[in-house]
Amino acid sequence: MGGKLTIAQLQLKANTMRQDVVRMLKAAGSGHTAGSMGMADILAALYFDILNIDPKNPNWSERDVFFLSNGHTVPIQYAAMAEAGYFDKEELLSLRKLGSRLQGHPERTKLPGLENTSGPLGSGLSQAAGFAYSLQYLDDSKHRFVYTIMGDGELDEGNVWEAAMFAGKYKLSQLIAFVDRNNIQIDGNTEDVMPLGDLRGKWETFGWHVIEIDGNNIKSIIDAVNLAKAITNRPTMIIANTIPGRGVDFMEYDYKWHGVAPNGDQAESALNELGIAAAKIKIKGMSL
Repeated sequence: MGGKLTIAQLQLKANTMRQDVVRMLKAAGSGHTAGSMGMADILAALYFDILNIDPKNPNWSERDVFFLSNGHTVPIQYAAMAEAGYFDKEELLSLRKLGSRLQGHPERTKLPGLENTSGPLGSGLSQAAGFAYSLQYLDDSKHRFVYTIMGDGELDEGNVWEAAMFAGKYKLSQLIAFVDRNNIQIDGNTEDVMPLGDLRGKWETFGWHVIEIDGNNIKSIIDAVNLAKAITNRPTMIIANTIPGRGVDFMEYDYKWHGVAPNGDQAESALNELGIAAAKIKIKGMSL
């Protein structure tokens, strides 16, 4: 996409996307808030700096590919796609409505620019690994990259680790994956529900290069991806430590917001807080 944005501009994109998520979920009356808000910085970095894509030509044959595995967080992907110009932002308020292209989980055939359908957790890494294999061994398209994001609670699914073995065996260096390490899932904290233990060590054992970052720091996200692109003999896993509900004080770190939408008063409070944060980003960006 076009010219590169500054970090402050990317932060403003993430803030705008968070505001759009609040409005979407409030209008829908249902949906997944915490993960969508926490992943905004990753999606802003992807759609406005990292991905080689053309929103006006979603099926461009030379594009990078992004698979959202934890499909319940798709509101933040819709927000990023609308902000990038895949469709008009007015359509965001149709989220979860009957007949809408913006369903609660992404449906690939409904919306140009969606690369996969996801709902059942654990499938995204397999989809991404298969695509990366085709690029590396069948198409010889070394300049294209495949990205995916998984939730940390999603790692309870066994098929994730089948895909991890496959990608490690075939040294799929064009595969760059993120784990949204926000430490929550629908029933509570991940380490209470099903401890993940030494997550870095697990992926390294499967033959992956592993980078751990602050997943709410856009510069760290971009730097990690640039490093991953330089790794030519294995896939890369970026463990992105994020804050669920990021940007709204009463949502942050609270697993109960995993699958709850804000009501009218909560949405108004959240938008006010995000508006203040946006003003601060603008002031700071002007001083740099």
